[in-house]
Amino acid sequence: MSSSRSGVGALAVTVLSLPFLAACGGGADGKAADTSQDPAAESSSLVVYSGRSEDLIAPLLKDLEKATGAEVEVRYGDSAELAAQLLEEGNRTKADLFFSQDAGALGALGKNGRLAELPQKSLDAVDETFRAEDGTWVGVSGRARVIAYNSDKVKNAPTSVNDLTKPTWKGKVGYAPTNASFQAFVTGMRVMRGDDATRAWLKDFKANEPQVFEKNGAVLDAVDTGKAELGLINHYYWYEKAAEAGEDKLKARLSFPAKGDPGALVNVAGVGILKNTDADATARKAVEFLLSEQAQTYFADETHEYPLAAGVSSKDELPTLDSIGTPEVDLSKLESLDVTLEMLQEAGMV
Repeated sequence: MSSSRSGVGALAVTVLSLPFLAACGGGADGKAADTSQDPAAESSSLVVYSGRSEDLIAPLLKDLEKATGAEVEVRYGDSAELAAQLLEEGNRTKADLFFSQDAGALGALGKNGRLAELPQKSLDAVDETFRAEDGTWVGVSGRARVIAYNSDKVKNAPTSVNDLTKPTWKGKVGYAPTNASFQAFVTGMRVMRGDDATRAWLKDFKANEPQVFEKNGAVLDAVDTGKAELGLINHYYWYEKAAEAGEDKLKARLSFPAKGDPGALVNVAGVGILKNTDADATARKAVEFLLSEQAQTYFADETHEYPLAAGVSSKDELPTLDSIGTPEVDLSKLESLDVTLEMLQEAGMV
């Protein structure tokens, strides 16, 4: 399946530069009052703002429409830009559900009070690592950061991002600095190690002359052809390529960083229900569906991501999330993307 998993871009800064807009748009000109206690007032439609691309999830949202019995209207876009739009719209928004590509955008909305608390049943379906501490969003699929390597040229692949600053790998590492997943990784490192340590790593990494690519797919292609010996990507790019071309045809292989390493970050795509929705019951049904066995199997089989609920296993024989040892990071704190972008600009990476 084609992915079209785009980067955040400079407009992502808007998510945190507009916090004062979180309270705008209320009053008589705002959206109708909360009708969650009045079933008769429930809307017969569900408006979804989706940071997940149409080619990835359109079939799944068709199934969601059947599961909820409501007409689903979808607005697609970049997750950070949609989060900024939701902050600007405030109570006037027509959105009922936000389906984000990453936890950071959900964290920004939660921080600004734009998300309703989810039912405990939905929260309990997912490990607490992959949901908001305040219960305002829940992850529905996960993706692990990995180090891709060319198996012909690399016999002992690194297991830590710290290794990528060593002279051994000078000019041999590919990465996509404008991509959302790399920026989320850097934000995670900031949360784990602090800004000074992260700034130092970026400086050393940049000095090691890594190869710059626009997208993760291009990074993987470069590793597979030997143009780059190593590459920083998300795991599913390799599994997508292996499903299309055949694993035996690939020279690229994956190294999952050691437990607790910043490079072992597992980020999530997740959902939150907007406050002031007039389709609260329907939105809750939608969240339940996305955590159901049917939807979780879709993520496992079609997008090659980690299913996070319903006890679904991946056909890709992925390492378990427990064995990966993702660092203990509050994923909601990945919302501080504006600081990360400033840091990347200082380092000359974007």
